Formats: sequence, structure tokens, C-alpha cells
Amino acid sequence: MVNLGNSWDDVLKGEFEKDYYLKLREFLKKEYSMRIIYPDMYHIFNALKFTPYEKVKAVILGQDPYHQPGQAHGLCFSVQKGVPQPPSLVNIFKELESDLGITPPSHGNLESWAKNGVLLLNTVLTVRKNSANSHKGKGWETFTDRVIELLNQRQEPMVFILWGANAKAKESLITGWQHCVLKGAHPSPLSAHNGFWGGKYFSRANEFLESAGQEPIDWSIPQ
Repeated sequence: MVNLGNSWDDVLKGEFEKDYYLKLREFLKKEYSMRIIYPDMYHIFNALKFTPYEKVKAVILGQDPYHQPGQAHGLCFSVQKGVPQPPSLVNIFKELESDLGITPPSHGNLESWAKNGVLLLNTVLTVRKNSANSHKGKGWETFTDRVIELLNQRQEPMVFILWGANAKAKESLITGWQHCVLKGAHPSPLSAHNGFWGGKYFSRANEFLESAGQEPIDWSIPQ
């Protein structure tokens, strides 16, 4: 079945045998054989592969993958090197520079964040080419809700960064008093002016982690 190659394999033990996931798997097999689906099937679970359960310091929730060629590679908001930065990511980098003085990189690949403890999780992990939300309601939400619930159960404090209505809707899953929830508008140009700018999510996340006796996140991104 699915092999993530780290602690998530134990944490999610049995999840991939559940009825909803088996139905989702059959749906995906058909979709990948008949249509162009993003990301590549070997990249679907990159968020979990890059950031083991016990290493998670912060969670950033996205919606579904980018649906244009070459963009999605399994990490929310991130694109592969050589692909122009999408507008939401440009705004994230602007807020990062305003908050921590980190110069935006020339690319949009966020693998360094993932390797530094930031789980970049979309709530739906696949999408049809040129068709946003096309895999919504097929079972991914059940799976990613379970991931959030399992993180919530962890004793070590972490930060959940929720941008936009879809991400904020997951706040009810985060009941652990030990965790920190930071909320803002979605960084999309359509909504960033409604409460994304000036949120200082990156410095506030690190302040919380340090107050909990943890190492802060290195938010810098190598060129």
C-alpha cells in the first residue's frame, strides 16, 4: 500500500485499509489512467514524507494542489524550481520579508521549510489539470482531517497556521491546549487585504516555539 518511509507509517497504521481510502484509491487509479492529474502520483504524500510526525513544529494548511503543468509537487503553496511563483506564494514571501527581513528567493520551492519542521499539508492532495477543486469530496478530507487529529494528540506543542476560510474550518480539530493557532486571510491577491498582511505569522510561530522550550524554525529559503 502506501509507504511513507518514516514515523507516519506507524502513526497512520491501518488508515490506508479503511473503506473510504480504498474507494479513494480506486477513484485515483482511474483518474491517473484517464486524465492528467497533479501532482505526479509519486509526489502525492511529499508533505508527510518530508516532515516526520515527531519533527513537526508548524502546520500550514492549503486547499488543493496547483492545477497548472509543473507546479504541484505535494507541498502546499510550493512549486517546483523553474516554475514562476504563483501570486499567493509571492504574497507569502512579501509577508515573510516584512516580518523577518528574509529576502524572497528566486524560486518557489519550499522543501527547506518542510525539512525544517513545517508540514505543508493540503486538505485535498490531488487535482485534475486546469480544474481547481476537482477532487474535492472524494475522501481526501477524511484522510487529512485524521492527520490533523493525530497531530493534535501529540504532547509536544506545535503551531497551526490557518490562512483563509477553508483552513480556518479545521480549527475545531485542534483541541490540544498545548498548541498554538495563528489565523489570517488567505494570501491570494483576492483576499490578502482582508487580514493577511501584517500577521507576523513566522515570528509569532517562533516566539511560541521558543516559549515552549523548542528550537525556532529557520524560515530562510536557500536560493
